Amino acid sequence: MIILGIDPGYAIVGWGVIDYTANRFKVIDYGAVTTEAGTDFGERLETVYDGIDRLIKMYRPDAMAIEKLFYNTNAKTVIDVAQARGVINLAAVKGGVEIFEYTPLQVKQSVVGYGRAEKKQVQEMTRVILKLEKIPKPDDTADALAMAICHAHASGSIMGRLKNIK
Repeated sequence: MIILGIDPGYAIVGWGVIDYTANRFKVIDYGAVTTEAGTDFGERLETVYDGIDRLIKMYRPDAMAIEKLFYNTNAKTVIDVAQARGVINLAAVKGGVEIFEYTPLQVKQSVVGYGRAEKKQVQEMTRVILKLEKIPKPDDTADALAMAICHAHASGSIMGRLKNIK
């Protein structure tokens, strides 16, 4: 199964593509879609959409795993990230890719085995699981790979196959 992991944003969208077959991970590629600060927000969203659309056409993933949106303290940021998630999800839908959402707690539990793990622990375990020499940069890219690992683990479980249970 080819999985596209996404850490959504509008300045940096981390992405990672992995192959998960017979309980083995293989990294296909990873990186980030970036937009320039000060650019018209609509143009930034277009850049994000085009970047994700290109990835979907290039790698033909079976699934896209994306972080569920959560609200912290900055309403403007959460609204802008929600808009970016919208164009990312639109690219997936138009590309025929099934979308799966995971909370940061689910990702930490899946990758580290502890839902309250620190970001550095998740990044280091991502590096180890995927047999990478170093933690991918920017951090958003490492987070996207962790998202893909989470989906690989969830898709192998009975609960992972029962999509969108609330």
